[in-house]
Amino acid sequence: MGYDMSSKTFNKELDLKKLKPYGDTMNDGKVQVSFTLPVSNDEQAIEAAKELAKKMGVENPLVAESIAIDETFTMFIIYGNLVHTVNYDDIEVIALENDVLSKYEIEDYIDENFTKNIVVVGASTGTDAHTVGIDAIMNMKGFAGHYGIERYRNIDAYNMGSSVENEEMIKKALEVNADVLLISQTVTQKDVHIKNLVNMIELLEIEGLRDRFIIIVGGPRINHELAKELGFDAGFGPKKYAEDVASFFIKALKKD
Repeated sequence: MGYDMSSKTFNKELDLKKLKPYGDTMNDGKVQVSFTLPVSNDEQAIEAAKELAKKMGVENPLVAESIAIDETFTMFIIYGNLVHTVNYDDIEVIALENDVLSKYEIEDYIDENFTKNIVVVGASTGTDAHTVGIDAIMNMKGFAGHYGIERYRNIDAYNMGSSVENEEMIKKALEVNADVLLISQTVTQKDVHIKNLVNMIELLEIEGLRDRFIIIVGGPRINHELAKELGFDAGFGPKKYAEDVASFFIKALKKD
């Protein structure tokens, strides 16, 4: 006998103490999940995917797509109703308090509070070969209509690109008498970004240089709480632009 969704009734009142995903009815828990299994794309694999979805807390899983990646790997897209809830009122986040200024306001702030240009060195460090993150913040053209800090008239920006060793970045920072280090981490498999970031802070501390720079890290799996935990001054995740980063470091430098 098939499952009749019309027989399912939901509490249509929002309850932040039992927050669930929303599809088309309050508290229906509608979700879409995707994952890959190292098995061939057949009926047995589809049933295995449904069983896994159930163990995740997804009721009535529907396998919308099962796509063979090759002979022994299959990607699944599954719809269903999540049974789990969270108490929204109990969620605590260590967020960065940052009054974001415009490009022109940042330039004016530097004029009013500093006697020289601010020097910034940025790179995607370690084995990270992706430059999209650091380029979005630093390159003159910027990203999504937000100019990078190379275009700011009183910031001297040095973009070292990708796959830059931590030692090399520190050497460059000393060479140009940098005020700020910007580190981008896009590759995060097996937490390689954590190891690399910890290594950067350890190197600076060994050389007695940690307090010489404002050090900022950004990337898709970075947030301010993680950055602080690792010893950085600030962390920026997705959908942050040059204004966000520059607004933070000009004020951090002023405090110093």
